[in-house]
Amino acid sequence: MQNITLKVEGMSCGHCVNAVEGAVRKLGASAKVDLAGKSVSIEYDEKKTSVANLKEAIEDQGYDVV
Repeated sequence: MQNITLKVEGMSCGHCVNAVEGAVRKLGASAKVDLAGKSVSIEYDEKKTSVANLKEAIEDQGYDVV
């Protein structure tokens, strides 16, 4: 398992947390959103998904990975 922390702009509420965590979960990974820190900590299996796929899934929810 790999761990990565991404900086994400545009998250501000519980709906944002659910949207991001749900999108990451669909890729077989787990996420923990830190609204105050504007970041998402993700644990993923590099055999199942990639950082590029994780970023795309978050961006598809309307947030900016910076």
